[in-house]
Amino acid sequence: MEAMAPTSSDASGALPSIAPMLAVPGPLPVPDAEWAFEAKWDGARCVVTAPGDGTLRLTSRARNDVTPTYPELHALADVLRGRSVVLDGEIVALDGSGRSDFGLLQRRMGIMNARRAARLALDFPAHLVVFDVLFLDGRVLTSLAYEERRAVLAGVLSAGPHWSVPSYVRGQGAKAWDTVVRGGLEGVVAKRLSSPYTPGLRSPDWRKTKRVETLDVVIGGWTQRKGAPTGVPGAVLVGVDDPAGLRYAGSVGSGMSDRELGDLREYLRVIARPASPFTGPVDVAGAHWVEPRLVAEVSASQWTAAGRLRHPVWQRLRPDLTRLG
Repeated sequence: MEAMAPTSSDASGALPSIAPMLAVPGPLPVPDAEWAFEAKWDGARCVVTAPGDGTLRLTSRARNDVTPTYPELHALADVLRGRSVVLDGEIVALDGSGRSDFGLLQRRMGIMNARRAARLALDFPAHLVVFDVLFLDGRVLTSLAYEERRAVLAGVLSAGPHWSVPSYVRGQGAKAWDTVVRGGLEGVVAKRLSSPYTPGLRSPDWRKTKRVETLDVVIGGWTQRKGAPTGVPGAVLVGVDDPAGLRYAGSVGSGMSDRELGDLREYLRVIARPASPFTGPVDVAGAHWVEPRLVAEVSASQWTAAGRLRHPVWQRLRPDLTRLG
């Protein structure tokens, strides 16, 4: 748990360092009249500190300075000139449909060289989604209710070329969820309207509910589980049907029970083969290959830009869909 942030600027006039408030995973709250609902963006958390002199600092959730990484966001400093402010938001990269794509954002992360960052900003521009204000003109706002802070934020910042202040829905959690599902967004964050901002803490006053996709995949290989008897899989390598053949979709290791691992050990031993069944290269160390007979059901948060499942979790084997040789 991170330490609580200071509640005021120090004697030098420096702005406070405020750690971002975190949400707990869980279902949408019911009843929901006292809750606000926002879209959950698949990006990197960012605290923006702007002293009002035309400069700003972008800080990651891990307290790292990422200001040089996103030069297209620096123009926000001029918009905030004359106001000392600390904002909370999420840096995202948007695909052609306007949805956040973490795979695109990963191409920007960790780049501190100014020239390279500027080039990448042209190819994969970042966008800052601002959803809270924590400090304004000498006053810490974290003790204010969510609704009050959002009202203040609306008067401080409006949409710009690389940033926005999305609206929220009061109540109507089911409607918000339907909108997110139709739009292909990552999920919903529910925030209690009366809740203060608790820096660095994971609070039940903020709940995140992620949309997951469930799909059937074909097992084409596996990797050995560390510390387990020979043949026990630590993960299975899976693919999906493509016009060219079986396309590799990633490695799935989470969610398997000991019983399922034991069953898979026996099944995979019987259908072993010497070469990969996937159409393209699979860069996985220590891979063992099998005939693409077994079908499994997995869930995942989304697809990456490289065509891989993001955060895949094993659900069950589908013997009813087993492929004959």
